[in-house]
Amino acid sequence: MAEKLGIIAGGGTLPKQLINHCHKEGRPYALLCLNDFTLPETAEDEECLWCRMGEAGKAISYFKKNGVHQIVMIGGVKRPSLLQLRPDWWTAKFLLKIGFKAFGDDNLLSSVIKGVEAEGFQFIGIHEIMTDLLADEGVWGKFEPDKQALADIKHGIKIALGLGALDVGQSVVVQQGIILGVEAVEGTDALIKRCKDLKREGVGGVLVKTKKPQQEKRADLPTIGVQTVVNAHAAGLRGIAVQAGNTLVADRQAVVEKADELGLFVVGVKCDDAG
Repeated sequence: MAEKLGIIAGGGTLPKQLINHCHKEGRPYALLCLNDFTLPETAEDEECLWCRMGEAGKAISYFKKNGVHQIVMIGGVKRPSLLQLRPDWWTAKFLLKIGFKAFGDDNLLSSVIKGVEAEGFQFIGIHEIMTDLLADEGVWGKFEPDKQALADIKHGIKIALGLGALDVGQSVVVQQGIILGVEAVEGTDALIKRCKDLKREGVGGVLVKTKKPQQEKRADLPTIGVQTVVNAHAAGLRGIAVQAGNTLVADRQAVVEKADELGLFVVGVKCDDAG
C-alpha cells in the first residue's frame, strides 16, 4: 500500500479531484483545508483539519500525528498580508529566519517548502501523482488559432516569461500585438475580466499562461479550468494558450467541451524558459 499522503487543499476543484484519485487508488491521506480558500465541497464527508495560512505549526503537528511523510499542495491561494496572516509560533520564527525572502512569491514558496521539509517531510508535485493533469502540446478542440492568434501567442509567451522572471505573474492578454493586461496579485480571472473593457475593435485577443522560469514546480503551477474558458469568452477573447508540460488543467474534457461550445481555441505550446 502507498504511504499516507498529506494534502494541503487550496481553492478550486483540483483538491477534490486528488481526493477522488486517492480513493480510486486506495491511497490513505490526511486532509488539511485552508480557511477562506478551500471550497466547502472539498471537505464534505471528509475528516480534515481547518486552519489559517499562518498556522503552519498546527499543520505540521497534524501531519506528524497522522504519520504523513509526503505532502502535496494543490489548489489556488492568495498570499495574505502579515496582518491577515496572524502567524503562530512556528510561522513567526520561520518569517524572522527568511527575512526579505518573504516579499517575493517564488522565494517565499521555495523557503516554505524547505522549512517544512526540514521537519522531516517530502514535498511532491501533483503532476507526480496525477500525470494526466499536465497540459500537452497541440490544439485540444475543434478550433485552431489563425495567423494573427499565433502571432499574439508568440508575443504573449515572451512577455509572460519576462514577467515571470521578475516574479510578477503567470498570465498576459494580447490582442493584435497589443498587451491588454498582465497578471499581478489579482489572479487570472480578474485579469481576464479587467481586459473586457480594454479590448480593441477587430478580432479578439488571446490569454497566454506560462510557468515562471524560476518557479517551484511542486506547487503553484499555472492552472486553467472551465471557468477560465467561460471568463475568456465573456471578455471577448478568441482563445487560450498554455505552456505544455508546465500547466495544470482541471477536468480537461470539460474544458475542451466548453471551449468547443463557445467557439474558443485552447492550445498547449511547448516552450522553454527563454520562450
